Amino acid sequence: MEPTEFEDVLRTVRDFVRGEVVPAEDEIERTDAIPRRLRDTAAKMGLFGFALPEEHGGLGLTTSEDVRLAMELGYTVPSFRSLFGTNNGIAGQVIVKSGTEEQRRTWLPRLAAGEAIASFALTEDGAGSDPSSVRTTAVRDGDHFVLSGSKRFITNAPHADVLVVFARTDPDAEPHRGISVFLVETGTPGVVIGPPDAKMGQAGAHTAEVHFQDARVPTSALVGGQEGTGFGAAMSSLTRGRLHIAAICVGLATRIVEESVRFAAEAEQGGAPIGRFQLVQAMLAESQAELYAGRAMVLEAAREYDSGADTRLAPSSAKLFCSEMVSRVADRAVQVHGGSGYMRGVAVERFYRDARVFRIYEGTSEIQKLIIAKQLLRRV
Repeated sequence: MEPTEFEDVLRTVRDFVRGEVVPAEDEIERTDAIPRRLRDTAAKMGLFGFALPEEHGGLGLTTSEDVRLAMELGYTVPSFRSLFGTNNGIAGQVIVKSGTEEQRRTWLPRLAAGEAIASFALTEDGAGSDPSSVRTTAVRDGDHFVLSGSKRFITNAPHADVLVVFARTDPDAEPHRGISVFLVETGTPGVVIGPPDAKMGQAGAHTAEVHFQDARVPTSALVGGQEGTGFGAAMSSLTRGRLHIAAICVGLATRIVEESVRFAAEAEQGGAPIGRFQLVQAMLAESQAELYAGRAMVLEAAREYDSGADTRLAPSSAKLFCSEMVSRVADRAVQVHGGSGYMRGVAVERFYRDARVFRIYEGTSEIQKLIIAKQLLRRV
């Protein structure tokens, strides 16, 4: 995309988020749903396919463009971005990078147009941070595979049209080599989607358990037409996704800092704005400094990812720092607001709950530390 064209996209998204999504935040929290009007507008703007290839109907943004867009999307409730995040990210990228040409032609245009929702079905009980421990099985039976097992915490599962499912096809292979990935339509007999989970935050973004009860899928559903490639496909998709999540954290921290500064300038204690007190100023300053560091880190990590200079260490470093950073910024914001910050209906209270999950999904902070350390030691 030409730089001027991308700047137009960025400006349009910024105006939409701040002019239409932000005013709907209380409605989203109250109804636990993204209003249809916002979904339709997002689809018309191309947000369901901003990271998908142009030849398949997407915008084809580079990682550097992706993170800048994510910073704008992160300015509001994270559930809005989650609506189309898996299409562009961890689910859609598996099809882009590992799918056959037929699989790309079948699914990517529908995902890019918002006509279909994809979910990334990897996590299981006992197989979250360690994907090599997947226990869901796929047994070949003629020209079909039979899937058995369960997944949990699957984002957008209640709304999904296709599930990107990771299952063990070779029980005798090394744990990370015996996993394959399948495109499973949710209407397939034997696929059962559980009710939406009751979560701490991120109202409007729905996760659920997914059960496979001897679900039969054709061999054409095998991503890439080759068994044993699932672990690599998952890791490749998650790496870019971690940069995207880091950028979302930067966008959310930007909003939280603005809310904190505004409150500190307007709320009075003893006849004077609380922003005059040095300890309040210290909290604002710490949050702004960390926000600045996170933004710089994400932009540089995305540049290195696009160039191929660093596709592992930098994304994990950015995801670790920014997910931890936004939680600290949210915590300080509640403190700046005092009692008001603990009340429902106040933005920083909602963001405090929303931000917590960033340290868990798409690789916990602990897993990011292990990845970073292993990459450093591998270089010696």
